[in-house]
Amino acid sequence: MSWFHKRKAAPLDYSPEEYEPVIRSSICTGERTGCLRRREDGRLREIMLLRTEADLAEFCRTVGREAGDIPTVY
Repeated sequence: MSWFHKRKAAPLDYSPEEYEPVIRSSICTGERTGCLRRREDGRLREIMLLRTEADLAEFCRTVGREAGDIPTVY
């Protein structure tokens, strides 16, 4: 048994009327984070760090969208 393992994320329970899934990307380093952006005021709620394409696929499965449907914000 491994001490450090990656947990499988359960589908998020969020209101699509209130939140929109986005990918926040750093201009300098290119680091990407999967977030939920509040439609009312634009506040970001970080969900997970996206290091690989597998992480991006996991985030897409978690929010229930395709990768091409999620906008990127800088």
